Amino acid sequence: MPESHVRSHPEEPPAFDGANAAPAAGGLGVGPVEDLVVGGGSGRRATGRRRRPKARGLWADAWHDLRRNPIFGLSALLILFLLLVSVWPGLIASRDPLACDLSRSLDGPAPGHWFGFDAQGCDVYTRTVYGARASIAVAVCATLGTALIGGVLGGLAGFFGGWADGVLSRITDVFFGIPMVLGGLVFLAMTEAEGIWPVVWVIVLLGWPQAARIARGSVITVRQNDYVQAARALGAGTTRMLVKHVLPNAVAPVIVVMTIALGTYVALEATLSFLGIGLQPPTVSWGVAISDASDGMQFRNAPHILLYPAAALSVTVLAFIMLGDAVRDALDPKLR
Repeated sequence: MPESHVRSHPEEPPAFDGANAAPAAGGLGVGPVEDLVVGGGSGRRATGRRRRPKARGLWADAWHDLRRNPIFGLSALLILFLLLVSVWPGLIASRDPLACDLSRSLDGPAPGHWFGFDAQGCDVYTRTVYGARASIAVAVCATLGTALIGGVLGGLAGFFGGWADGVLSRITDVFFGIPMVLGGLVFLAMTEAEGIWPVVWVIVLLGWPQAARIARGSVITVRQNDYVQAARALGAGTTRMLVKHVLPNAVAPVIVVMTIALGTYVALEATLSFLGIGLQPPTVSWGVAISDASDGMQFRNAPHILLYPAAALSVTVLAFIMLGDAVRDALDPKLR
């Protein structure tokens, strides 16, 4: 064979020069090959290596999609603003939400009081801003408690199965038969404690079965995958399989459901407070403000006392639902 057709591989090949690369047959370029033959007819050949793109995992791929989703960007910015306002309401409201002047009862918007005054003469704008603290705090704490309790119980039941799985399934069936609002009314009527924590614990008590069922189904699906069976065959312990193989691949559905449920819990707190069984004055929340404005005569004479708290509540619930939908679209492979 002529020397010019012999392909040599020196120990230290020179750098690849793309300008001198020989095109593949048919003019389609190099293609998927890794070794690229370059050089002239002198018999000396150089080999260049193509750098393959690094494969992305589930979370990196989801973040790649989320960054390009305008719905995610809009909802995330809105939620970030609401969280900042709930932690530091003084950033955009300088007045005391409990400072009221009865002489200005039901007055309309005025300079420095853009949302007007409620029936007690309190500034509606200030109370709407400060109302985000209690409403979002209840929803966030309830979501964390629901995800922790339901996720742990459902995940363990789905992984180990057996009688524990059967008992948990029957318990969740019982709780699913209790309507959230009716159950909240009954349980909150039985307690005399005040503040946000009774409302939080009632929502957790009624909400954990949803997270448990989602976590159980996700863990059962992941448990049957080949890499989990291979880890078991290689002698991996239960803790290692749960932490390293099952949990990272089963937590995505729980995150999606809990993100949407967070918005639902904001509305649930407002509903319970509107019915007079949730948060009570002097606590400032959107539900309390809507309850105070529920009198028909007051609403006809001063609709602003109801419109602004209700609008803040609606925008918050919509933002969390939009965020949950965007996260679901990014994490669900069937929607790609």
